Amino acid sequence: MATNATWTVIFEDKTIIKNHDEGASEGIGYVIDDNAFWDREDYSNFWAIQYGTSVVTDEVEYRDTTPHTSWESTGLSFSEFINKWDAAHLSKLQADWDADPREESEKGARPTSYSS
Repeated sequence: MATNATWTVIFEDKTIIKNHDEGASEGIGYVIDDNAFWDREDYSNFWAIQYGTSVVTDEVEYRDTTPHTSWESTGLSFSEFINKWDAAHLSKLQADWDADPREESEKGARPTSYSS
């Protein structure tokens, strides 16, 4: 698989990783517990995706012997993965805000949206 991807998706683990984030020294990944999403027929042969690489012909790894390909060649939208990650990240930001013992006036407004 290509390296230095912006996003990594690991189908076996049901994990979406944003490989760079505001201030993060490494990627931030979330397990997305949504079987209907992962069990889609058009994802059935995917093993992993490294999206946003400099070697686009090596972005998609398949479960069978299909050669690696670009994400674009699948004809699918990557935005669904980004939207799932954004929702999980927003939940984490909100949980962190809720757990912060400081007064609301000290910690600012509770996050209500997040967009990559």
